[in-house]
Amino acid sequence: MRLAFVGKGGAGKSAISGTFARTLARQGDKVLAIDSDPLPGLAFSLGLAIDHSPPIPDDAVIERKEGEDGPRWRLNPDVDPFDAVDRWSVEAPDGVRFLQFGKIKGDPKNLWRSQMAFRFIINKLPPGRWNVVGDLPGGTRQAFTGWGSWANTILIVVEPTAKSLLSGRRLARMADLDPENPKRVLVVASKVRQDGDIEMIEKGVGLEVIGAVPWDEELAEAERRQLAPIDFAPDCPAVLAVESLVERLSEETVSS
Repeated sequence: MRLAFVGKGGAGKSAISGTFARTLARQGDKVLAIDSDPLPGLAFSLGLAIDHSPPIPDDAVIERKEGEDGPRWRLNPDVDPFDAVDRWSVEAPDGVRFLQFGKIKGDPKNLWRSQMAFRFIINKLPPGRWNVVGDLPGGTRQAFTGWGSWANTILIVVEPTAKSLLSGRRLARMADLDPENPKRVLVVASKVRQDGDIEMIEKGVGLEVIGAVPWDEELAEAERRQLAPIDFAPDCPAVLAVESLVERLSEETVSS
């Protein structure tokens, strides 16, 4: 299973993806959670501190030498993707491995090489060793510009709001135009409050809603406290809904 969660900022991607990764790991699966957002989010939802994971060093990528063919930047041949995950990821609760390219502490340009290395490492990971659960930045820029190419399923997280629906529609259209379109692009309805929200989201985005996570004050409180929802309120409706989503996608993966 290789899933990337995308959508408008604030839609609940980090809370859902972090809870999804922890739930999947509790089933006994090996899980690698990856975060390509330079702002905090997934670390908290997994139960880690913001600075817990070290950045990928600049020398993990090297620049093309004069006269050489190929792209300007490439992964350092001394860096094996499996070894990179072992060296630069950290262990989160339930045995989840967590890898990020670093967080903004000054000029964002300082993270550029780390971003490139992160992207090369993830794209070169062969399937089979881990279930990969990724949290991409909010908006439409990264999802279908190569950053989500490692995934075989894209889950668009959509709230029942006009701005979130617009973002979801744009992401769905970009998926249709992407020549490296993943096998499946589905929608997760988030912060559902009333009857009709799921139908509105499904019609507004034009894609199947694979799961619905209700508005939940306990989950919101976990986010305010920068805590993992699965630890803070393990039996709250939102966490239970994510667990159902994991069960459904796991069953579909096994049956396929």
